[in-house]
Amino acid sequence: MTETDPAVIFRIFNEIGIIEQLSRALLEARLPPPLIAAHFAVLSHLRKGRDGAVPIDMARAFQVPKTSMTHTLKGLERHGYVILQPNPRDGRSKTVWLTDKGRALEERIMVALAPEIAALMEGVEVEKLVSILPVLTDLRVYLDAARDAPQLPSG
Repeated sequence: MTETDPAVIFRIFNEIGIIEQLSRALLEARLPPPLIAAHFAVLSHLRKGRDGAVPIDMARAFQVPKTSMTHTLKGLERHGYVILQPNPRDGRSKTVWLTDKGRALEERIMVALAPEIAALMEGVEVEKLVSILPVLTDLRVYLDAARDAPQLPSG
């Protein structure tokens, strides 16, 4: 297989997919039941300065249907990790706010993952990972833009 063979892209996506599965399993082993990686991703999303986000925007960012995002948010709200409040701009939609309990959970999970992160840093050449980061970022940016581009009709 050469670099010009389209199969190389499938191999790359396959490796990325397997890495995602393995890292998700590692994360979910540290989460309190019944939380899953999707819940943690929402907490991290809000923690990164996106407090007050609107669920439809979050659904777009996570590439999930609005109903799936609503379900995830309701679960987080039920456990006290987020608060859903009326959107002051339109009164119809909601805004999502991270609670102190949600912030503490996200921090606690990051601390719980520290030993695995340290082991990974000893077992893998971090410099190599850092060197591929710009390539992975370029790939994400391209796929993100392509996702939002108008689709040509098929057929």
